[in-house]
Amino acid sequence: MIDTAKAVTDLAWLVEIGADEAINDQPTDWTQVASRRTPTARDAGPGRPPAGAPSAAAPGRSATPPEKSFGGPPASFTMAAPDGPLGGNEARASARSAATAATTLEELHKALLAFDGCPLKQTASSTVFADGNPKARVMLVGEAPGEQEDRQGKPFVGPAGALLDKMLAAIGLDRHAEEPDKAVYISNILPWRPPGNRNPTDSEIAACLPFIQRHVEIADPDILVFLGGISAKTLLAKTEGITRLRGRWFDYGSPGLTRPLPALALLHPAYLLRNPGAKRETWRDLLSLRQRLQALPPRP
Repeated sequence: MIDTAKAVTDLAWLVEIGADEAINDQPTDWTQVASRRTPTARDAGPGRPPAGAPSAAAPGRSATPPEKSFGGPPASFTMAAPDGPLGGNEARASARSAATAATTLEELHKALLAFDGCPLKQTASSTVFADGNPKARVMLVGEAPGEQEDRQGKPFVGPAGALLDKMLAAIGLDRHAEEPDKAVYISNILPWRPPGNRNPTDSEIAACLPFIQRHVEIADPDILVFLGGISAKTLLAKTEGITRLRGRWFDYGSPGLTRPLPALALLHPAYLLRNPGAKRETWRDLLSLRQRLQALPPRP
């Protein structure tokens, strides 16, 4: 006989730790799919302790701040090996090689589908690549897919996406518009949903970073917009939080771009759903985006 009270308690505990949906009909023992990589002395290099050994710096943090405003992972990245089929260095090298070789968005999408260097791919239902008009003058970069995005395979299609569409419409933009001046193109730092919508780890971000950097290079927008702190800090190589970065314009650059892109950080729509009072300052940021877009010279 089923103990109903215990079953309800167990379900509540599962939801609390982030196990809020069934991925497959049968349970999967992920410890048998990909075993953890054990650091060795060779990984440490001359004069360095083995990975995992205590150091003077705070766990998972670099001892020095970034020296640039753009063009690489933020100083907070530990570059530890992800718990996936590839080790950390191998995963990043594989991602850089695959991303650099892509010259079109279609090739980049195929390269991402073939990439196995991030463990999130093993638990996600979909690889969420992009949505909107790839010829748009404005490209939005979010953080990672949520539950609805993972199910539908498109970014920002859940409640946060509905709010984002309203925000864009308020300044005359639409992800489905055909005219580049009125359209947007949307992607994420991570193409796979972290279980339970948890924050991605530094190693997960580092493994996927070359793909979003190349994504921006190929799309070649005129304006880049970061939605949320993870997106802004990752692509700007900043350690400041989103409340300090939002509303400010930066120059974003990478080797595959012909010129720096003006980039604006916004509060994530999911944050605005939880904190409606922040919509006022976000409206000011949206007006700044509209003004910057209207000031752009016509495309040749």
